[in-house]
Amino acid sequence: MSLDDNNQQHQDSETSPEPRPDSLSVAGAPELIEPPAAGSHAERPFWPARRGLLDPSVLEDLRVPWGWLDLLLLVIVAIAGTFVLSMLVVVGFMLSGVSFHQLQNSISEKSLLLIINQALLSLALLVYLSAQMRLRFGAPFWRTVGWRPMQTGQTPRPAAYLGLILSGFLLAILVSLGSSAFHTKTQLPIEQFFQDRLSALLLMSLGVLVAPVLEETVFRGYIYPVAARSFGVTGGILFTGTVFGLLHASQLWGGWGQIALLVVVGIVFTYARAATHTVVASYLMHVSYNSFLFLALAISSHGFRQFPGGAIIF
Repeated sequence: MSLDDNNQQHQDSETSPEPRPDSLSVAGAPELIEPPAAGSHAERPFWPARRGLLDPSVLEDLRVPWGWLDLLLLVIVAIAGTFVLSMLVVVGFMLSGVSFHQLQNSISEKSLLLIINQALLSLALLVYLSAQMRLRFGAPFWRTVGWRPMQTGQTPRPAAYLGLILSGFLLAILVSLGSSAFHTKTQLPIEQFFQDRLSALLLMSLGVLVAPVLEETVFRGYIYPVAARSFGVTGGILFTGTVFGLLHASQLWGGWGQIALLVVVGIVFTYARAATHTVVASYLMHVSYNSFLFLALAISSHGFRQFPGGAIIF
């Protein structure tokens, strides 16, 4: 073998191999992002460039082991849980001396029943999702559903958190002003919870301490990644926010303007979650949003003693 042949072989050995045609490169990133192997949990719509999902942080954020069938199963569990828990709560009331006739005709008793049922359902759904993450997927619960530390870059973490809290306050003010522009002729279903002080205080506790945790886990942590993989990030934000608003429609039935505003609120919350890649961001906005509305109501009602008219959006 000649010296020229040896040099040629040496140059060939140093030549970098061509990337495989099925690999995806990210602009500005030195490494290649490999598509998921066949049969893995990630779905193919998660990868195409036309969906705008090639950013590595977005890819990692949406890499969840569940899909649309799991979302359907969650809906079934929620409906069945609502029915079963309602029966148990009714039995509990009757054993405590409250008759079925009172539950049907007393607004305060009915409100208390609904609030307790909603609190128990929230806990049951969190337990169900936690069990699914650990037993079926073998993954830690909170981090897998999006509750991960927020990366704030050069912005101090307290400043970033404060900005989200203030954003929730501002959103609540804007929604309150917008809601006042819509005049409903009938009482909205949610207003039945504000007929007595006890129901109002319990609903406030539910709305500030429980509802944001459950709703952010379900909508922004569980539903959004699946929707974004299928529809793209923008489509996922719009889809998740719209579902969030429409699933609250039963509380505002008849107040179509208020329902539309709540859809906007859901979209804003989902945008915050998508932009930061963590449910913590939308949770902080959600808590501050609900807290401001309840605080404003507490002040205007003199400590939940005299309830003013007008629609309330939570």
